[in-house]
Amino acid sequence: MPFERIEIPVAGATLVADRWTADGPTIVLLHAGVCDRRSWREVGELLARDGCGVVACDRRGFGEVPAADRPFRHVDDALAVLEAVSPDAPARLVGSSMGGGVALDAALAAPERVAGLVLLAPTISGDPEPDEETVIAATNGLAEAIDDAWTAQDLEACNRLEVRLWLDGPGEPEGRVSGPPRELALEMNRIVLANGESELDGESGLDAASRLDEVAVPVMVACGELDVSLKLERSAELAQALPNAAYHSLPGRAHLPYLEAADEVAALIMRAVRP
Repeated sequence: MPFERIEIPVAGATLVADRWTADGPTIVLLHAGVCDRRSWREVGELLARDGCGVVACDRRGFGEVPAADRPFRHVDDALAVLEAVSPDAPARLVGSSMGGGVALDAALAAPERVAGLVLLAPTISGDPEPDEETVIAATNGLAEAIDDAWTAQDLEACNRLEVRLWLDGPGEPEGRVSGPPRELALEMNRIVLANGESELDGESGLDAASRLDEVAVPVMVACGELDVSLKLERSAELAQALPNAAYHSLPGRAHLPYLEAADEVAALIMRAVRP
């Protein structure tokens, strides 16, 4: 199904989104910190074919939206998107990685706006940062190589290494996922690196890690089996800690499963939307 490009005004900026119009429940897709809204296009089309209204938007500093020139919070932008695209009913939020963290924060900040969550290896506000040695070991040394490339301002090397880590998986050979998905991953993350975005930009200031018992809506947490071990462990812990959650493992997938298996991810989302 075709989508339309729309613009959504938020405080101090204008977000850009793809929208598939349908009569069913509204689903808002929130991208990872190495992607933009284009990462969801195959998933969005599949969900729309199942009768869902779907919106996937670029956050500030990603895709078509410039980096912020003033303080802001991604969670406030997400809530403004919900108000714009689903003003009369709560919507489902689907978030990947950093987008999952934004979705979880939104469910805490405005529970009346959120009907349910699907979280793919999400970040969690309030979680302590793992120590450097743990991260290096969990990423097979790729995190250290990425830091070195960033320090040297070799953005192309940084991009290649980040795509290897998140698309292929830290224990898999480079190029496990090839063709158009890899080309898109490199193109999307190249914009993020050029904008100098970090996970601290637009952070919510919330502490979701200590407030998980407040999330009453149904939540599906999923993680690819080839993802970083820290992500696997934390995703499983999150599903256990939330009052109304289920955990799903994604065999043969890494951190960005929708780029290589959009049909699997769309089916997972539909299981959450229409159990």
